Amino acid sequence: MGQTTRDGRDWQPDYLIAIDEKKCIGCGRCYKVCGREVMTLKGLTSDGEFISLDDDEDDEVEKKVMVMADTGACIGCGACARVCPANCQTHAAAA
Repeated sequence: MGQTTRDGRDWQPDYLIAIDEKKCIGCGRCYKVCGREVMTLKGLTSDGEFISLDDDEDDEVEKKVMVMADTGACIGCGACARVCPANCQTHAAAA
């Protein structure tokens, strides 16, 4: 299911399908380059629960990580993978 660029070159979208919270360092670089709100920053507790960072539960946050917010919004451009220093993302072609 290949696509083409505007000038006709072959291009295969590579969609973000998962983020490994064990590898993610919560730097936010991927979020900054994505204009489609595919991911968001969450707090991760010591029990492995995701919590909103807007809450007054900052003392419960063990670390901050990026999580998938709207998988369907991804256009497969790969910008997030290019800026990720932790190599924590999984990308795949459309099924």
